[in-house]
Amino acid sequence: MKIKTLLIANRGEIACRIARTARASGITPVGVHSDADANALHVREIGHSVCIGAGPASESYLKIDAVIAAAKSVGADAIHPGYGFLAENSDFARAVEAAGMVFMGPTPDTLERFGDKASAKEAAVAASVPVISGAEGARSDPQEIAEEVRAMGLPVLLKAVGGGGGRGQRLVTDETTLVEDIEGALREAKSTFGSEGLLLERFLPEARHVEVQIAGDGKGHVVHLFERDCTLQRRHQKVIEEAPAWGLPRTLLDKIAQDAVRLGETLDYRGLGTVEFLVAGEEYFFLEVNPRIQVEHPVTEAITGLDLVALHLRIAEGAGLGLVQDDLKINGHAVEARLYAEDPAMQFAPSTGTLTTLSLPEGLRIDSGVEEGDAVTPFYDPMIAKLVVHAADRETALARLATALDHVAVEGVQTNRAFLTALARNPEFEQMQVHTRWIDGRLDELTQAHTLSRPALWKAAAAILFVAASRSDASTNPWTNRDTFTGWRLGLGGDAMEAGQHVTLTDAADTSEEFRVGPIKAVDTYTVMSENGDALTLAMREITPGRWRISDGDDVFLIDARLHAGVIEMDTPEGRLVFRPAAPLDFAGGDAAGDRAVASPLTGMIVEIKVADGQDVTEGDVIAVMESMKLEISIRATAAGIASNISVSNGDMVDRGQVIAEILPSEE
Repeated sequence: MKIKTLLIANRGEIACRIARTARASGITPVGVHSDADANALHVREIGHSVCIGAGPASESYLKIDAVIAAAKSVGADAIHPGYGFLAENSDFARAVEAAGMVFMGPTPDTLERFGDKASAKEAAVAASVPVISGAEGARSDPQEIAEEVRAMGLPVLLKAVGGGGGRGQRLVTDETTLVEDIEGALREAKSTFGSEGLLLERFLPEARHVEVQIAGDGKGHVVHLFERDCTLQRRHQKVIEEAPAWGLPRTLLDKIAQDAVRLGETLDYRGLGTVEFLVAGEEYFFLEVNPRIQVEHPVTEAITGLDLVALHLRIAEGAGLGLVQDDLKINGHAVEARLYAEDPAMQFAPSTGTLTTLSLPEGLRIDSGVEEGDAVTPFYDPMIAKLVVHAADRETALARLATALDHVAVEGVQTNRAFLTALARNPEFEQMQVHTRWIDGRLDELTQAHTLSRPALWKAAAAILFVAASRSDASTNPWTNRDTFTGWRLGLGGDAMEAGQHVTLTDAADTSEEFRVGPIKAVDTYTVMSENGDALTLAMREITPGRWRISDGDDVFLIDARLHAGVIEMDTPEGRLVFRPAAPLDFAGGDAAGDRAVASPLTGMIVEIKVADGQDVTEGDVIAVMESMKLEISIRATAAGIASNISVSNGDMVDRGQVIAEILPSEE
């Protein structure tokens, strides 16, 4: 059967990526979108999209009837679910087939088997694949779970039977928080995966996470496309992935791959899938099966030269794999970093807002579902882009990835860019002396602000660029506007600056500094004085539009710069830097809100109010728990006192910055 029209039941970067291969294969792609995604990049790029409901995924991307109706309305022959949402939903797969269309994935029976972690573990045991020891079957009674955990001994990993992609896992390490951990795991399992069942497993503290990409034709022919290493994780969420798994014996990796293939063969696996393992020393253990395309599939494409979506389409059309195991070879090394809109300073909470600046480097593969000007909403995963580097060896790949991350600039939301850069350059990671909990034990070190070798130079250049731009804007002309800027005396000589245009620059770390900028007699030469009295004399000239030549004594640098959306963006030899410039009076205004106001850190839904009006609280107590982008965030008291004016209830949607309570001083 030749697929002519393919409905892509997803959004963001994976929808864009599937559409590109479909179109290249002569297939017409059609998308779906929610009200919140009406102007999203995947809608614009696909070109034809059907609205299937409101912003929350439960009212759109997770509505089986709406997706099927959209597919019928456009005459689709097949539906590709991508990853997440309905990708592993057996009811959805059955509905697609009942409607006479091809489901781009395993059979419904296979989805049921692997979608439930308990039955997946049983399948692995039946296929003689090693599994992690733990309590038999799933549990949903909190008291029973607590008794089992105590009997097993800590640490124990609680895993939602319907979880996947690192979601739905909680590590229990402390008896005093056991009840709270169990209740939270059960609540998350029910709200996110629709089932309260939990698996209880022995925790392996220093294991590596290795997964094997498999592909099957549905008739018993299964091959592996080698492995990926996904050991760099933060709280079970993958951060940087690579292929192949560096530093492990090929004999061990081949054995793992053979087990993955055998497991697929036992169920006549159809389509793409990933069999995940934990590797501890010379031992390895089955973890789970993700019966779909993976976020990190580009690194496998890089080292094999295959287009996995094209292979998936071929399988769906009944043409088989078109290859055997001996056809597959490893070429070089590939790494992928996931750039997210999240705030490392707030325990990596999702960061919502409009991407006022989004500059991504050239010379590597970038899969993205957003462009500059798009919004990151609270409804969906906050991924901005995947940066994928392929090189002859791992050392080169990591070096190129680090350099690429240096030249990423994002404004409007917080990102994990600096965190990723620190990882790419970390000596322990370079030697692969890491495990799945390695990041969690080094967060302070990995989230420290990166120190530039010439910070004063780039700040001075940014201040000059702002002044140069203001001279062409009558509203801020430094020669005439005496209300906003201090006087600027023409023709000053030497290093002293009796007066100058005042500029305040705020960097990516929200650190503000004031400068005075004044010209001296030499053409295109400026003196820039900082708050502490240090001064730099720079010659700056725009040699082509947007490209500037900077002379600092005998040192000459070329930078690319643009002023837009209220920021100065500079691509320098040390990376891409962004500054928010303003005249000092722009910062004038009242005092900031009192530190006794408890505000929502992001947009989301209140899950549970933890205190009542009039209740005594101490600084750091949890006032409320909110859910945003599939994460639970604790909102804590900013001071000790009495909780008052609680303005929200369970189930309420709140905006970022919205005050939900106040902490009044106690009478004492």
